Amino acid sequence: MRQILVLVGVALAGCGGPPSRFPDGQAALDRMKALYDCSRGVKAEAKLDHKSPQGRIRGDLSFFVVDPANVRFSVFSPFGAELATLTSDGQRFAFNDTVQRRFLEGPASVCNIAKLTQVPVPAHALVSLLQGRAPLLVHEPAHVSIQWKSPFLGIFGKGYYQVEIPSKHGAVQTLLLEIPREDLEKPWNEQRIRVIEVRVVQQSVELYRAKLSDFHAPEQGKPVLDEDGIDPPVLPIGSECNIEIPRRLLVEVPVHNNNVRFEYKHVEVNPAVPQGVFVQTQLSGTQRISVGACDQGW
Repeated sequence: MRQILVLVGVALAGCGGPPSRFPDGQAALDRMKALYDCSRGVKAEAKLDHKSPQGRIRGDLSFFVVDPANVRFSVFSPFGAELATLTSDGQRFAFNDTVQRRFLEGPASVCNIAKLTQVPVPAHALVSLLQGRAPLLVHEPAHVSIQWKSPFLGIFGKGYYQVEIPSKHGAVQTLLLEIPREDLEKPWNEQRIRVIEVRVVQQSVELYRAKLSDFHAPEQGKPVLDEDGIDPPVLPIGSECNIEIPRRLLVEVPVHNNNVRFEYKHVEVNPAVPQGVFVQTQLSGTQRISVGACDQGW
């Protein structure tokens, strides 16, 4: 019995969170922003696993994402053939579908980006999540709240911060922020932050939930050299950026019963981005189709 009391006492003593805690919710958001300010984008190879009422789709994926909303996703067959490529420069969207021989183009809306990602999340939010940071709703700093959570008194799991962000039109964003164990004794403004969950609810409807895990330090972007030695090298889009990026990202959209999982095999932060990578032209032999902002005819 005495040993049990000692164990409970230790747990209670540790459930108050790090010795140095963020003074308020906005301070935690500012710390996240400061840590990830050096990241302008990532390039990665990954596995894509999508589940919906229509079935399950798996494939190999390569992508570029660059702030604020530039994206390029390409899906490949198990034999290396390119099946589809989606691009957006934040304004215009294009989608080459080599399987159905179609070329779709239109505005870079949530619905159109979902034609490949399969989850209706804005491009700028997806760009942030794939870099390991939380896309933030418009908010008043004074209204952001924060509290430390210790699962089961901290005995069976480490704790995390829960940040609540009220926004416009009845929307509320919830962030779960983890502090690496080796940083728990540091001053709060020196601690690293890992965004482990992002949830957005509007008018009691959950729009999406993202879960991030298995954090690691990515490779730094490298120059891309012209094999013929004619053109100058394409340089990385930013300087060295020592951040952590999740190897696994799960995005769930309960209202559509959709979820998609990204599992990185290789990732570079601030990669070299060839000119024109976020736009594409129609492939020969494909049907050109113009789509609206939320055309569901796909």
